[in-house]
Amino acid sequence: MSELKIIAGDASSPQARGPKIIAHVCNDLGGWGKGFVLALSKRWSEPEAAYRAWHRARSGNDFALGAVQLVQVRPDTWVANMVGQRGMRTGSGGPPVRYEAIEHCLALLAAHAAELEASVHMPRIGCGLAGGKWSRIEPLVLEQLCAKGVPVTVYDFG
Repeated sequence: MSELKIIAGDASSPQARGPKIIAHVCNDLGGWGKGFVLALSKRWSEPEAAYRAWHRARSGNDFALGAVQLVQVRPDTWVANMVGQRGMRTGSGGPPVRYEAIEHCLALLAAHAAELEASVHMPRIGCGLAGGKWSRIEPLVLEQLCAKGVPVTVYDFG
């Protein structure tokens, strides 16, 4: 079992040697423009462009809740666009976060991380604009990543 580290810092600038995957949660509407994605877009254009193209072509691909798109941004760094949020607003169905979708994304992410021998770096996914609770997300991270030997660092910005 790998450790889950929580540190102060910016998840878009991972503090680690070797291959790294920066993971974050996206919505299922193709929207990109608020929250953590702004930090990603400041560093690299590829994750947003790939996400928008993935969403546009969704009738012919796997774009849906629970899907993961890996985008290489440097020789040793990838961004995992994880669709774990239905819509963008809290309404009668509660907050946009979908815990089952995030759990599925994390399982797929674990396979990618194992294949790349990469560590995973993330903000407190699903807990910002998606409206989720870390008390529900952290056990999923522990079960789907750390228990499978994937080192995870969570960054608290600010």
